[in-house]
Amino acid sequence: MSQTYQPKKRKRAKTHGFLVRTATVGGKKTLLRRRRKGRAKLAV
Repeated sequence: MSQTYQPKKRKRAKTHGFLVRTATVGGKKTLLRRRRKGRAKLAV
């Protein structure tokens, strides 16, 4: 049986990256929440 998670940096960035987050209203809210919480990394 093969592993189900085959990580790819590009795919990860395109889906969860900073630019993707800032592009949408929901994404901006996500970044805002993470800033409030004091996250070291806001996005991938």
